[in-house]
Amino acid sequence: MIRLLLLTAGAAAAGVAQFASYQPTGLWWAAPLGFTVFFVVVARAVADVPRDATGPRRIRRRVMWLSWVQGLVCYLFLLPWVGEYVGAIAWIGLALLQSLYSLLFGFGLGLVCVVQARRTRRSRATGWTVLLLTAVPAWYVATEWLRSSWPFGGFGWARVAWGQITGPLAEWTTVAGPALVTYAVVLCGLAVALLLQRRYITAVSAVAATLGGGLVLGVVPTSWGGDVDETLNVVAVQGNVPRLGLDFNSQRAAVLDNHLTQTFRLAEEIEAGERPRPDLVIWPENASDIDPFANPGAAEQISAAAEAVGAPLLVGTLTRDEVGSRNTAVVWDPETGAGDQHVKKFLQPFGEYMPYRDLLRHVSPYVDMAGNFKAGDGDGVVRMDGVPVGVATCYEVSFDGAFRDATRAGATVFASPTNNATFGFTDMTFQQLAISRMRAIEYDRSVIVAATSGVSAIVSPEGAVTDRTEIFRAGLLQEDVPVRDTETLSARIGPVGEWILVAFGAVFVLYAGFRQKKR
Repeated sequence: MIRLLLLTAGAAAAGVAQFASYQPTGLWWAAPLGFTVFFVVVARAVADVPRDATGPRRIRRRVMWLSWVQGLVCYLFLLPWVGEYVGAIAWIGLALLQSLYSLLFGFGLGLVCVVQARRTRRSRATGWTVLLLTAVPAWYVATEWLRSSWPFGGFGWARVAWGQITGPLAEWTTVAGPALVTYAVVLCGLAVALLLQRRYITAVSAVAATLGGGLVLGVVPTSWGGDVDETLNVVAVQGNVPRLGLDFNSQRAAVLDNHLTQTFRLAEEIEAGERPRPDLVIWPENASDIDPFANPGAAEQISAAAEAVGAPLLVGTLTRDEVGSRNTAVVWDPETGAGDQHVKKFLQPFGEYMPYRDLLRHVSPYVDMAGNFKAGDGDGVVRMDGVPVGVATCYEVSFDGAFRDATRAGATVFASPTNNATFGFTDMTFQQLAISRMRAIEYDRSVIVAATSGVSAIVSPEGAVTDRTEIFRAGLLQEDVPVRDTETLSARIGPVGEWILVAFGAVFVLYAGFRQKKR
């Protein structure tokens, strides 16, 4: 029992290490280290099980338990912002739900460990160790893909790749998206764990795989195009909110006024020669929760602001049509008024809409505070004075399809209007900024992040934050950003790279299960 408790503590430490890789802590190396600790703990747990008739069942149970503990601890540390104003039930509930996918990973890993334990007694075949090294990380990608896809569209916020934004593995996202970065992190952790168990042949295989991957990156082009060599002068407006809490919607007039005030200040500084006139101005999500199509006064104010700066505004607002309520980003031209729109496609469950509302109303009094928005469609591109701008609103940046569709539709720069005011001073806004930075690298585009209350930021195509605001302070960011029309390999192949890894990992686990059933 003491031995199992120590192993459980080791799995928990591995979860803490993975959490430490995410922003704002940002220790990218902690994730591979955490996976090393996890795989070493699993190996020790498997070695302690007697090789008798009950051995396979005990191995599977132990590995599933350790995997669940590792995942649960990571998500408990990562997601407290979910319950900032609605209570711990939302935070703990989401962490428990996410940990179920860790349990699934542990189930598959347990099947593999049973086969590995049997093979250890017979031989140490090089082919098997190479297969083990490459397939187990693919199985992790498979469970991460499922977690990011189902239910309710999935929850991709906790992908391992987001913790690598400051590390050398981030560049792999240009090849096959975040899935390949996750694969590389788990691969590194498993390779070191096998090396620590003195499986030298496996360590050599790991080095060969790493060198081979580097050779592929050096030989195979990861982007095409690049004819555009221009810059745009952009401004991100952060108006701030009057107060914290969930009653954000009751502040809608004040929030609109705050963003108008900052925009008119920008216009005054332009007239005074203190700032250049921008090409584009990006307002945050919910900057005008007063529908300008239904409220002539709001429309007049927004038009006046656009005319004052002499540039089109991207206005985050709420609209309504025959389908229902929409979370919309509208281009507001200084001469022609309202133009292109992006209606948010990937909506946040339990926030922007409430699944099982009637049932959950008996669980929490906050259920009826959730919205009832309807998802949009389209390619995510709006034209601002002729410039194709890809838009992913807030939660959308965690979905691969958002900026990928925009890139394929010709977007040369990205905008990510967001509203983080309902999450207070938590880590949420920094985690989201890390995702936006990874998207900049993945698609070779500048990203303008405009937040109601922060953190707003200008992100270069290399993923670097060149300027940012402070949280819950009004401010303006202005900068010349590169305009790119390159198409990275990730944009070209879409989800195919991830599908290959998912299929590889799933087939390997099915093979392990078949081997046990056959015995």
